[in-house]
Amino acid sequence: MTRKRTAVTALLGAASVLGLMATTLPASATTRPAPAPAVSDDVVHAMSRDLGLTTTAVRARLAAEHQASLTGERLRTDLGDVFGGSWLDNGRLVVGVTDQARADQARAAGAEVRAVSRTLAQLDGAVARLDAAKGKAPAGVSVWYVDPTTNAVVVQAPANSMTKARSFVKAAGVAAEAVRYEVTNESPRLLADIVGGNAYMINSSGRCSVGFAVQGGFVTAGHCGKTGARVTTREGAALGSFHGSTFPGDDLAVVKVDGGHNLQGAVNNYKGGVVRVAGSTPATVGASICRSGSTTGWHCGTIRSYNATVTYPQGSVTGLIQTNVCAEPGDSGGSAISGSQAQGVTSGGSGNCSSGGTTYFQPVNEILQRYGAQLITS
Repeated sequence: MTRKRTAVTALLGAASVLGLMATTLPASATTRPAPAPAVSDDVVHAMSRDLGLTTTAVRARLAAEHQASLTGERLRTDLGDVFGGSWLDNGRLVVGVTDQARADQARAAGAEVRAVSRTLAQLDGAVARLDAAKGKAPAGVSVWYVDPTTNAVVVQAPANSMTKARSFVKAAGVAAEAVRYEVTNESPRLLADIVGGNAYMINSSGRCSVGFAVQGGFVTAGHCGKTGARVTTREGAALGSFHGSTFPGDDLAVVKVDGGHNLQGAVNNYKGGVVRVAGSTPATVGASICRSGSTTGWHCGTIRSYNATVTYPQGSVTGLIQTNVCAEPGDSGGSAISGSQAQGVTSGGSGNCSSGGTTYFQPVNEILQRYGAQLITS
């Protein structure tokens, strides 16, 4: 992927003092494609604007990406211990396979096959080893993640920290051939004044945003507030309190709201309307994703990777979604959605919406599983 590195803006959330897709197999020779979920016109228009596509092309792309995501998830299960990851390359689903005797299985499902040396499980294992050693990561080595397109774990560091980065990787027990190093000046930090859906205040001071409504409340970023912190509307009306919160390590939280509030399966598009949420099927690497936030509104881009580890000044967070969607302080905790499928809540990133940047999201399904929460859909 082409990366435009800029100085990190911060984690997208928390107190101002911080400054801060039932799965159906897609098209094959004998299988009819599953119908793509309905997509709001607001999503289509935003993608058309930000990705330079006609609205017809956007709808075609979203339908194709939905099918590819379902196929990729099915092949992950069917290929098991020879699965090397899946991604989109110019709109075509590609699947990495470590055993060419199984390649026809992927081709029969409509995927292009790439021979790879390492399975996705092996790459995830390498990230897990780096995560276990993150306390010893040298200054500047703040991001690592699985890149299925190059069948490697990417470790980012400034040019003057590369030697230390290599030593850190070796000490963590990760094979050198499994790692690709990338020079960057990125330095993720927490972003303040966070919103992503509608704004809410924490303990009458910090501001964040609703990620997605769930039965009894909503999910958001963990760095926005600690368990027990009181939550109000921007105008000061009581909403409820943080029922659970984890940060760092993860960046996830659930807020339990008081009775009488109307919880909707929708995301604010900041144009006087909403985008409906139909589910939470994970999109494929290379797929489109849009983000809602109170500072910069509604912006779209693509998913670069999963299972990214980011080290902020406040601590490391693992298992994040890396994207090229822009964000700025005040956009944290908010919703990230692909078509009509919830993907995650805004954690942090770098850059801005003038020059572009990188933004990381905590996967929403992990939050739902952690707290036994049920996503509200419409």
